[in-house]
Amino acid sequence: MLKDYYVLDREIHAKITEFDLAQTFECGQCFRWNKIYDNGYLGISSGKVLEIEQKQDRFVFRGTDRATFEGYWIDYLDLKRDYGKIIEKISTEMHMIRATEYGNGIRILLQDEWEALVSFIISSNNNIKRIKKIVEGLCKLYGKPADYKNNMLFAFPDPKDIYGAGCEDLGDIKCGYRAGYIIDAVEKVHLEEVDVYSIRNMKYEEGIKELMRIKGVGPKVADCVLLYGGAKYESYPVDVWVKRVTEALYLKKDSKPADIKDLARNMWGDLAGFAQQYLFYYARENKLETGVDK
Repeated sequence: MLKDYYVLDREIHAKITEFDLAQTFECGQCFRWNKIYDNGYLGISSGKVLEIEQKQDRFVFRGTDRATFEGYWIDYLDLKRDYGKIIEKISTEMHMIRATEYGNGIRILLQDEWEALVSFIISSNNNIKRIKKIVEGLCKLYGKPADYKNNMLFAFPDPKDIYGAGCEDLGDIKCGYRAGYIIDAVEKVHLEEVDVYSIRNMKYEEGIKELMRIKGVGPKVADCVLLYGGAKYESYPVDVWVKRVTEALYLKKDSKPADIKDLARNMWGDLAGFAQQYLFYYARENKLETGVDK
């Protein structure tokens, strides 16, 4: 949680508890942040560039000003939320206690709804390294450039920036069959047939239905978009990692995604999304008896 901050030499210095850059940016929820030196990351969101350096619970933010930090980055990084209280509430048995102890620096980012939608369409049957490469390729093709200390970054393109393109135009980024899904999302959002920008104001069930009107968006992708872009913290995205770790630790049998989500709802309620992220990170980093490769 953000304790205090001040501006010094055009840098913002802050004390933040329950926040770890590596855990947050490498836990599978986002794809536009890259490690540029020990304890330092560079990223871009909504066209805004930010460099962050961490020294335990002390952080230095560069490339931004106080107004943008307060008006955008605090919410994006979810710095107002007391994750200590969340961990206390959900850590009611040994498995979650271990998971939260291992990943107690994870914060769930509030990403742009459109970027989350396309990113998690790309994530389908994919690994994180390849997802990042495809997302970066899409941004280089259609996004606006932003130079930061001789590092060229590209903003995530809006639907209007891609509208009119066909699957063949996405060939160079090698997204395979997902190209058709991306183009369908572009067309439906640009033509306002799907209102992705209203999902934060929708009820969870309404958001799922709205997102699944897009080709290639099933329950898992819709849950990811709602959790990471829609601030629907009751979402419990069930991918292969989450399925296997939830089955291994709690259900003790092969289960349908609906049964897994019911368990999550009963155990953690509207904090299920936080529980999911801790479990996902713990299982993936430790290859926790899932048999799944990273």
